[in-house]
This record gives sequence, C-alpha cells and structure tokens, in this order.
Amino acid sequence: MVTAQQHSTCIDLCNKAAIACDVCVVACLGEENAAYLRDAILAATDCASFCRLAVGFLARDSQMLQLVCQDCAEICIACAEECAQHPAEHCQLCAHACRKCANECLKMGTTPLNVDELV
Repeated sequence: MVTAQQHSTCIDLCNKAAIACDVCVVACLGEENAAYLRDAILAATDCASFCRLAVGFLARDSQMLQLVCQDCAEICIACAEECAQHPAEHCQLCAHACRKCANECLKMGTTPLNVDELV
C-alpha cells in the first residue's frame, strides 16, 4: 500500500496550485476589468476545488487516484492556458503553479478502462 508520504510531492503541488488559484481569483475580482477576467476567474475557481479534491484522493491512496489525477491535470492545464493569457502577475503565478501541478499529476498515470470488460 502506498502512503500519503509517497504522494507528498503531488499533494504539495496540488495544494500550491489551489492556493495560487484562490489568490488569482481574489486579485482578479479586485481588478477594474473583472468582467474581462471572467473566464480566468471561473477556471481558477474550478481548478482550486479540483486540486483540493485530488489531495484527498492522494492522501488516502484511493483506488480512483489515477483517474482523479488525470482529470486534475487536464483542469490545471485548462486553467494555466486561460490565466497565461493575462499579463497580471497573479495570473502568471497561477498559470505556473497549475502547470507544475499538472506535470506531477500526469506522472501518476492512468490505466485505460475497457468499458466492455466492465459489463
């Protein structure tokens, strides 16, 4: 059985991405052009929530860990792509943290499922 300590790098990067996303959301909401940043705000909000979800799966070495980490990586990549379009430092820091998290989550790999075998 894998322990949470063995997933500590991924847990740490998921937590850092979630915090960077939270900071980004709050900073974006304080911008004069917050409406223009709507997509970044939504992406960062979703990403922060999903990163925190992934931390729980990692901490308990869930059987669904690979699937959740794959999804987390995809959500982090989407957030990074959105936030990277904006020059504000908080958006750039969020994009960077999300890329790092995505890279680590992708290392968790995923086992392809054959739906026909499940029936």
